[in-house]
Amino acid sequence: MKMLTILAAGLIVLVMPHFIRAQDQMAAKAETAVKIADARKANAKLMHEYTWESRTELLENGQIEDLRLEQVQYGPDGSLQRMALNKQGASLPFGFLRRAIAENKREQTEAYLEGLRGLLDQYTLPTAGKVLDFMDKATVALSDDGRLILMSGTNVVIPDDSLSVWTEAATRHTHKIQVNTFFQGDAVNLTATFNTLRTGLTHVGFAEVIVPGKNLSVQVQNFNYDRTMPPPVPEIAEQKKPSTETSSSLEIVERKLKDLKTLFDKGLITQSEYDAKKAQLLEGL
Repeated sequence: MKMLTILAAGLIVLVMPHFIRAQDQMAAKAETAVKIADARKANAKLMHEYTWESRTELLENGQIEDLRLEQVQYGPDGSLQRMALNKQGASLPFGFLRRAIAENKREQTEAYLEGLRGLLDQYTLPTAGKVLDFMDKATVALSDDGRLILMSGTNVVIPDDSLSVWTEAATRHTHKIQVNTFFQGDAVNLTATFNTLRTGLTHVGFAEVIVPGKNLSVQVQNFNYDRTMPPPVPEIAEQKKPSTETSSSLEIVERKLKDLKTLFDKGLITQSEYDAKKAQLLEGL
């Protein structure tokens, strides 16, 4: 069963001063949107260096219908790979008809969650253009303690939805996101809180999706992040060595200067002849 996965959006919000002139504000927002998109790409690339554990719990009417613990990592082709560490699902009833009904219901739930995941993925604002559209409509506020910046907007993906992003004012790391939207006529609420590792990786620590009309909720916890790939070693430029051709030229000039000095010391050439020839040899270097 493909459970709902909440991917780290990496929405690093940079708040622009209110005193920026109107004609410059759009350019500043566009530049910020590009920076956000670039930061998210860098974060996604860093995520490929890690393995982590993910616990997914599906509840219907307050009862656990599926519980999974998986080890997660990105494969060489860039796809997300999951290895089951434990799986606990609700047992299917006995009897052919009752079992068939239960299996059909489970398949319907899986299809519903897969479609819902596709909708929620759009709230990660995957391009700089999407980020810019959100910033144009969003309002910005500072928390009372000045620690968090809140950016919120409506009609982000579909009419009457809303997206709120809380960001650490000091580090610009994403702290929390909240989405209120609709899927197949149902109200859907998503809340996700983020953690940032010392390496700078920002990831979803806990996420919960609630569909009140279906008495359905999905909870995801990601933890035990382990960096399996060492950080890239900065390339050190090799010191350039003189080419063989350059070395040979220097040796020739040096030998000719020595010969020229010998001729001068023996009185075979005058001072002016020595100076002129020496200047000629040095000029050719």
